[in-house]
Amino acid sequence: MLRNSASHYGYVARTLHWLTALLFLLAYISVYYRQWFTEARTPENWTALQLHLSFGVTIAVLVALRVYWRLTNPQPQPEPGSALMHKAAHLGHIALYGVLIVMPLTGYLGTGVATEYFFLFDIPKFEDTWLFQTVVASSMGLSFEQFEAPMDFIHKQGGAYVVWLLILGHAGAAFYHHLKLKDRTLLKMLGPKKTAN
Repeated sequence: MLRNSASHYGYVARTLHWLTALLFLLAYISVYYRQWFTEARTPENWTALQLHLSFGVTIAVLVALRVYWRLTNPQPQPEPGSALMHKAAHLGHIALYGVLIVMPLTGYLGTGVATEYFFLFDIPKFEDTWLFQTVVASSMGLSFEQFEAPMDFIHKQGGAYVVWLLILGHAGAAFYHHLKLKDRTLLKMLGPKKTAN
């Protein structure tokens, strides 16, 4: 079933969830491969950067779709638990959505090169956009280097660690529910069991 039910996430929600997780992992693999295994200003280095940027843009699109789908679909019923546990889960999801919006956004805003989206077409760098020229450069009087510094700090320093903590907490909570509490929290995102005819 495409839409969510009271007992499970639907096919669309599950696909968006697991695709986001896969692309997030690929984005980190590509950027760490670039940093650890390539030399600056080499074709390999450029390819790894462009893959990282392409994964980031795709994550931004998927997260926008996920937010829309979440707002237009009822969520499965929560498993039995304390009010504190439900509140923590709710806040954790909000924080995850927040960081999955902030990371691609700051990545794009702070990137000084155009994105060759999977080498199919170019997405202009923010510095070359009307928004930067009109709002940031003219109205705020900032050069791209001045604007880029806080974007880079959020994306590369603070956000990179916060997002890992949130994802590890999210995965850890899912396994805690599955292995310790033995409820259906994780199973809801894996899909309903097939029933024999």
